[in-house]
Amino acid sequence: MNEPLPPGLYVVATPIGNLGDLSPRAAETLRRAELILAEDKRVSAKLLAHAGAKAPMSIYHDHSSEAERSAIVARLATEAVALISDAGTPLISDPGYKLVRAVRAAGHAVHTVPGPSAAIAALTLAGLPTDRFLFLGFLPSKAKARGDAIAEVAGVRATLVLYESGPRLGATLEALAHGLGARDAAVAREISKLHEECVTSTLAELAARYVDAAPKGEIVIVVGPPAAGEGPSEADLDSALDEALARLSPSRAAAEVAERLGVPRKRAYARALQLAAK
Repeated sequence: MNEPLPPGLYVVATPIGNLGDLSPRAAETLRRAELILAEDKRVSAKLLAHAGAKAPMSIYHDHSSEAERSAIVARLATEAVALISDAGTPLISDPGYKLVRAVRAAGHAVHTVPGPSAAIAALTLAGLPTDRFLFLGFLPSKAKARGDAIAEVAGVRATLVLYESGPRLGATLEALAHGLGARDAAVAREISKLHEECVTSTLAELAARYVDAAPKGEIVIVVGPPAAGEGPSEADLDSALDEALARLSPSRAAAEVAERLGVPRKRAYARALQLAAK
């Protein structure tokens, strides 16, 4: 019989496809927890059966209420509660950070049991620079908001990593190609599963490949950083400054944007003054 764990919240990473990737420590944590918080009981039931975990499950997701969160926090004084997502590491484009924040505010222990993450796994497959990368999660579904989000990071000198679904993949790749230009990229899908695939090419070529052929499975897009000497366009600079000016003075907005986009501060400040005067 498994002895219960010390009271607290245990954030447990689970496999993104291959059950063999569940670590021994993660399996032991799930077996010894007194309650398991899952996004979808049906999805998690197979994993828990594989781990030999028999603790009751409760639903916890983006739509969980403050009252539900408070009830969970109250149990942590005397119980060990494990938090899992449908796949991968909780809190990475999954619910959880509000719960972790509430648990810490209440003075209870929080432990992490690290393991699989689709974003990190895709980086290992893509063959693109990994010394500096920016995780974007899911881009907005509406075209204008998606374009604005891409413009905001166009000048960031880092590899970009984002999640996407099959039906939206073609449109997202087209938007990335339009907003970022001819960059190398990769589309990784079904990572760690039988039909794992990682297709590498330019953004434009990948967009053409998937525009009328939506693939199945979980998808990660990895986009290489801008080429040396490639700087943000005037439109990119204006978009970033507009966002910053909505909450900062021209000088502070210019300083923030200059650092983020890698442009001279004088250039950013001069343009910020022009935009603020409109």
